[in-house]
Amino acid sequence: MMEVRRRPLIMAALACLPAVALAFAPPRVATLTHPAHRPVTPVAALRSAFGPASSSGISMSTTEEVAGAETFQFEAEVSRVMDIIINSLYSNKDIFLRELISNASDACDKKRFLGISKEGNGGSSEEDLCIRVKTDKEAKTITIEDRGVGMSREELKKNLGTIAQSGTKRFLEALKAKPDDTNLIGQFGVGFYSSFLVADRVEVITRAEGGEQLRWESSGDDSGAYSIAPDSTEPIEGTSGTRIVLHLKEEAEEYLDAFKLKTLLGTYSEFISFPVELWSEKTEYEQVPDEEAEVAEGEPPKMKTVSKTVEQWERINTSKPLWMRAPSEVTEEEYAEFYKTAFKAWDQPLRTAHFSLEGQVEFRCLLFVPSNLPWELSQDMFAQADAGSVKLYVKRVFISDRFSGEILPRWLSFMRALVDSEDLPLNVSRELLQKSKVLSIIAKRLVRKAIDTLVELSEDAEVYAPFYEQFGKYIKVGLIEDRDNKDDILKLARFESSRAAVAAKADGDDASPAAGLTSLADYVSRMPEDQKQIYFVAGTSRAALEGSPQIERLTAKGYEVLFATDSVDEIALQGVGEFEGKQVVDAAKQDVDLGGEDEGDEEKRKADAERLADVLAYLKDTLGGAVDKVEVSKRLTSSPAALVQPQWGMSPQMERFMKAQAVAMGQPEAMGSTASTAILEVNADHPVLAKLEGLVRDDRDSADAKDYAQLVYDVAAVTSGYEIANPTAFAQRVTRLMAPDSVAPASAPSSPQPAASGEKADTSATPKAEVEVVSEDESSSS
Repeated sequence: MMEVRRRPLIMAALACLPAVALAFAPPRVATLTHPAHRPVTPVAALRSAFGPASSSGISMSTTEEVAGAETFQFEAEVSRVMDIIINSLYSNKDIFLRELISNASDACDKKRFLGISKEGNGGSSEEDLCIRVKTDKEAKTITIEDRGVGMSREELKKNLGTIAQSGTKRFLEALKAKPDDTNLIGQFGVGFYSSFLVADRVEVITRAEGGEQLRWESSGDDSGAYSIAPDSTEPIEGTSGTRIVLHLKEEAEEYLDAFKLKTLLGTYSEFISFPVELWSEKTEYEQVPDEEAEVAEGEPPKMKTVSKTVEQWERINTSKPLWMRAPSEVTEEEYAEFYKTAFKAWDQPLRTAHFSLEGQVEFRCLLFVPSNLPWELSQDMFAQADAGSVKLYVKRVFISDRFSGEILPRWLSFMRALVDSEDLPLNVSRELLQKSKVLSIIAKRLVRKAIDTLVELSEDAEVYAPFYEQFGKYIKVGLIEDRDNKDDILKLARFESSRAAVAAKADGDDASPAAGLTSLADYVSRMPEDQKQIYFVAGTSRAALEGSPQIERLTAKGYEVLFATDSVDEIALQGVGEFEGKQVVDAAKQDVDLGGEDEGDEEKRKADAERLADVLAYLKDTLGGAVDKVEVSKRLTSSPAALVQPQWGMSPQMERFMKAQAVAMGQPEAMGSTASTAILEVNADHPVLAKLEGLVRDDRDSADAKDYAQLVYDVAAVTSGYEIANPTAFAQRVTRLMAPDSVAPASAPSSPQPAASGEKADTSATPKAEVEVVSEDESSSS
């Protein structure tokens, strides 16, 4: 036999998985429409992966025959493939049980369909067709027996003794192509051979209907040998069936533990169609006479409780696969109970979607909308984005819940889904899922159904309001990340609003979770005829934004403004772009079109700028690098000043968020280049500006004038959502204003600035004042 160099082979095998395994291995049979469409063996995964034996497959030679026993030898290429399967194909040894139980289920399915196809025969009942698992701690064996179709001698040779694949040699050569790929989980579908993960010797005792009972045996070692012989041990129950006996390796003796085996069976075979039973011990209690107790004459004997241990078959898979039933046959109570059991949930599902897709791709799905935010998501909103939110089954056999991210986008990771596909292989890797067209179709259909379910839920405002209070952030993340479905997700999004809050208070509903929230569709329906854009402004709270000077003119004109009180709100609204032909714009930007201005307004602002040119220059000189420019405002009606951002600047809310992110990532210096400098806009008609104008005219170098100029900036910063960089200096200025003789003026007061910018103002050099009045036409063109 050729020497097997295990390590290089494994690394080579890991590399060529996508190109070769998918090319050479036909897909697993998807449906049970006719008996001929399924393999006549309990190792259906093996045959479906490699196909029937062919003249160009791997040949075998009989080396000896003694008393009816035949020993066969694999060729070198097959031994090498076996080495890969046993030593590197599966990363989790537990799946041997899933594979063997699934194969046994296939055998029972086959027998049932063969029975139905026989004229005048109704097929075997579910009670007759069962799967039993039993352990023997002394012999260190696990026995798995089914009452499905068995195998004849020729079928044993063909199905268990051959990896029949005309491209095997080419496959092995191609394994050397990419030695760095380390994921071979489940590409071959040769589930039967996973038994060698835990066993050093495997016996298969089987009897086909009307045939003799045979024993197939192999050690799966480098010898590459197996034997077939008549079997005279305990007869197979029923007319046919298969019994697999695993002689466990020393490191696999943990599987003899009844609790572990029961747990694995419950995980992988919970929804198998046929009864799965485990031979287990059970403690029972009974009343017996207490012979040691003293009993008076004529009294009945005293009794005592004693325990006894009995062994019996315990059915493991008592749950019913609801998704296999028609939705009209399932009650809401059954859905709720299934949801709680399958996903370990304590709340009631708010909505349930039960649907299927038939045609080129077939799958069934249960989709649940939780009514309460799970605890783990309250700690980390994407805790189950990659695992836990979706359970994947293949023909009712549980595969994994670790592929949630490949099936649902993370903005829907709060939902719970169960998917059962007929068209995926039992062994599914993340790499395979990422390239699978079948899964792509399933994922798109699932997302579409999830959105439709949520849209239906949103039509009931009383139900949707508490739901959105808990899960609204996920919807907004969807606006940011799922651009393909942006228009549909916008129907689900809700934002706080200036007018919605007023309306809620007027209706006496300001305590409701829905108070102050509006959809974009409702916003547009309330827009005045002269309003051309949808406005929003970002801040820390609704109360702070309702008094923001940045929206004074908009509210005075009766325009509604959306409040982005969360950093996710701001990012989501910035990404909307346009809704029903209306641009969504940030009202705190310098060049925003506030609507309704005429030539008279523009002429007045130019005249005010000329009149206050000296004041504007003084403010820029005094504040230095704290502001980018100072200009007369077109948005202020009652406040003396406001800070706004240039078109591509970040709001103070976003700067705080970005700074927190940078600190969390250990890169606080990263914010230095992203912080933007605000623009100071002043209200030319406000008394504060008139007083500052007088102070500058009287003595522009006085401490009072500088204090006053800085207070104008401080007030603008606080009311516009910024934090004061130097609260102590601010407090001193206010105190001097309140009691001029109480605090001595600072000899060299520093220029204040919003804390979000992260840098102190540069007072060492006084830049030339930059006074600018920007008309709407010029702003648009720029």
